[in-house]
Amino acid sequence: MATLVLTALGDDRPGLVAAISGAISARGGSWEQSHFSELAGKFAGIVVLSAPDPEADALRADLLALEEQGVHVEVERTDAPVDEDAVTFELELVGADRPGIISEISALLAAHRVSIEDLVTELVDAPMAGGKIFEARAVLVAPESASADGLREALESLADRLMVDVHLSLD
Repeated sequence: MATLVLTALGDDRPGLVAAISGAISARGGSWEQSHFSELAGKFAGIVVLSAPDPEADALRADLLALEEQGVHVEVERTDAPVDEDAVTFELELVGADRPGIISEISALLAAHRVSIEDLVTELVDAPMAGGKIFEARAVLVAPESASADGLREALESLADRLMVDVHLSLD
């Protein structure tokens, strides 16, 4: 079996997921994991799927042909190894919105060899104070040798500078 990762982007409309899933199903593929969201009138997502090896190239072509229906698709074959010795953390961040929060947090994580497995962010109205609050939730993956205390200290130090609250916990 071939494992493929696809990203899709199109104007939000009924039938977008049906077009993608129909192409996968027609070639004997299996939709394994995904995350889709409507953002600013666009519907965007990522899907991990498997397909029989003999069908993988034809499936890729079928998915790319969805451009004719207004769905921009990119498809990559992957054989990414799973790191059995990884440690998983959950990160929650809340603070007043300002430019650079994700840039600085992600740079710190990269410096500690921590990968972001899942990231969800949003702006919400600040209760009583007006303005916007930035919220982020992430699943992080670190090498087993990573120091949870060291990562926590580094995040807390950066959080103080950014004036945000962070909470790091083992998953």
